[in-house]
Amino acid sequence: MDSNQPMRHAWLRALGKADMPARIILSDGEYRHLRTYKHDFFAATGLYAGPSGKVILKLGRLVGLLGLPMSWLGRYLADRECAVYRSVADVPGVPRYLGRWGETGFVHQFVEGHPLQRNESVVDEFFPELDRLLGELHTRNVAYADLEKRENILVGDDGRPWLIDFQISWHWPPSGRQGGQRVVPDELGKFILLRLRQADRYHLLKHWRRHRADQLTVAQLEASYRRGFFVELHRRVTRPLTLLRRAALKKLTGRSRSAKQDGPEFLESSDAGFTPQASKQD
Repeated sequence: MDSNQPMRHAWLRALGKADMPARIILSDGEYRHLRTYKHDFFAATGLYAGPSGKVILKLGRLVGLLGLPMSWLGRYLADRECAVYRSVADVPGVPRYLGRWGETGFVHQFVEGHPLQRNESVVDEFFPELDRLLGELHTRNVAYADLEKRENILVGDDGRPWLIDFQISWHWPPSGRQGGQRVVPDELGKFILLRLRQADRYHLLKHWRRHRADQLTVAQLEASYRRGFFVELHRRVTRPLTLLRRAALKKLTGRSRSAKQDGPEFLESSDAGFTPQASKQD
C-alpha cells in the first residue's frame, strides 16, 4: 500500500495504523522482524530472528475504540495467556515462554512446522501424543478451549504435535484464581473448567477421527460425534455472531474470514488486505 494513503478501518487492528516493531531487544540482543502472521482486533503476532534463533512476539490491543482506551484489554489478555504459559512451562508440545515485552506483549519459542492441514496424513504417534499433551494440560487445571480450530494444532518438522495460542484457555488452579485474580466465584470457575475439558476431549476425538479413524475404538468413534450440551450451546450462541462478523468483514475489507480462521492460507498485510502465507503461529 502507498504509505501516503490513509489506512482504512485501522480500528479493526490491535495496533491501529502501526505495524509490528521492526526490531525488538531481548535479554540476549536484538531481534529483527521477519513477517507478520496475524493482525486482528485483539492482537498482532509476528516472527523475529536474533542471536538465539527465531521467536514469536504477540502484542495485545493498544489502540482505543470510539474514544475509549482499550490497552487495559490488551494487558488483561496478555496477563491471562502468560499465566497459562507459565503453568505449563515444562509440558512437551507447548512453546517455551520467554517473558513479557512492553505493555501488552510477550515472547515465546517459534516452532518449526506447519498447521495441521485438512486430510493431512500424520504419523502413528501424532494423536496419541496430542492426547497425552491435552491430558497433561488438564491435570494442571488448564482447559485449552480452542481445539475446535485445526490451525491451532501444529505439526512439528519432527512430526510431533504442538499447541499454540492460549488466549482463550481457561486456567483455574486450586487457589481459585486465574492469572492471579479471582475473576468468577470458585465453584463457577471449577464448573467452567470441567465443561471446557469435556469440550477439549470432543474436539480431540473429532480431529482424530478425521485424520486417523483407524486408531479409534468404536466407543471413541461414537463419542467423536457427540458434541455435548456445552459445545452445542457454544455453537448456537456464537454461530449468529460469527455470521455477523463475517458479513461486517466482507463489507469493510472484502474478505469474510480473518487470517486466524483461514489458518495457513492468508496473511494480513499492512492495508488490511490478505496475501498468501505458508504457516501460522498464534
